Amino acid sequence: MATLQEIEEALTNVIDPELGLDFVELGLIYGIQQDSGNVCVTFTLTTPACPIGPQITEQIEEFVLPLEGVNSVKSEMTFDPPWSPEKMSEDAKFALGF
Repeated sequence: MATLQEIEEALTNVIDPELGLDFVELGLIYGIQQDSGNVCVTFTLTTPACPIGPQITEQIEEFVLPLEGVNSVKSEMTFDPPWSPEKMSEDAKFALGF
């Protein structure tokens, strides 16, 4: 069974196409839940008007589903709480000039 750390590592492959950084570094992954091989990833986007939600959902499934013991992947998009640059890692802040 994949660990939460392995799932998070797989999610580093989910890239924001405009910023060129991964969703984990950008602070866009709000939560990961796992129960008997079923994984649920809660994520957000930088703005509610961002059109890449379906693409991100596909990428989350693409990178998490192949992990050992993962039977299904569900993605939930939320805007509560709203994303802000403070949620980014220090590396992402540096890369984007924050």
